Amino acid sequence: MAHLLCRLLAFALAAGFALGHQHSARASLQNVLSHPLRTINNVLPSVREHWMREANAAMAELVSPCPFGAFASVIVNHTASASGELVCVGANAVRSTGNPIMHGEIAAIQNCTAIFTDPHGPYNYTASQAQAAFADLSLYTNAESCPMCASAIRWAGFREYIYGSSIEELIAQGWGQIRVSSMEIFQESFDLPNVARLIGGVLTEETDPLFSWQYNADFPCPKGCARVSGSCSPVQK
Repeated sequence: MAHLLCRLLAFALAAGFALGHQHSARASLQNVLSHPLRTINNVLPSVREHWMREANAAMAELVSPCPFGAFASVIVNHTASASGELVCVGANAVRSTGNPIMHGEIAAIQNCTAIFTDPHGPYNYTASQAQAAFADLSLYTNAESCPMCASAIRWAGFREYIYGSSIEELIAQGWGQIRVSSMEIFQESFDLPNVARLIGGVLTEETDPLFSWQYNADFPCPKGCARVSGSCSPVQK
């Protein structure tokens, strides 16, 4: 009898381990992103990199080559052309406006809405048409969105959301972050009507340095900037 009980216990433990392993494998698969150098939705990796560079350029043009919060976004239409058509841009404006939610993604979404609904603009959409238009658009941002912005991206109904540097990288470089990944926001927003593709890690060799100097005095400043009193500032021409 004792021998039978031992065999039953061993079987139960083995079955539990197998089920736990299967659950763990499924859970880990839920966090897998496609490789950033893959052609997704017929958009070539080189095109993705081009638009990520445009996000970096938008930050430099709208704010400076080395703002402390170097977060910027571009919103692109890949449905009209695989190479993409720029619709609007946005850069982090928290410090310049005093508005704590004016992150780059929020600024870009607001700018797109203004462009869509401008009666003298190229679209002249109604409010409902403007809202529907986001389903054809892709948002590129040079760093993974905070949960507020990732949620805004899902509420807007974007076709794609593409980011450069990860939240993990930002934390490693000293940035304070709400530790909820974009993947978690996507996993918990399956009830929303529009399905979105999440692509991460695009052009990190160019986005990571933008967020590496703020808390590391030994890291070089971005191009066009130099250390002044411990921080990076634009070089006066």
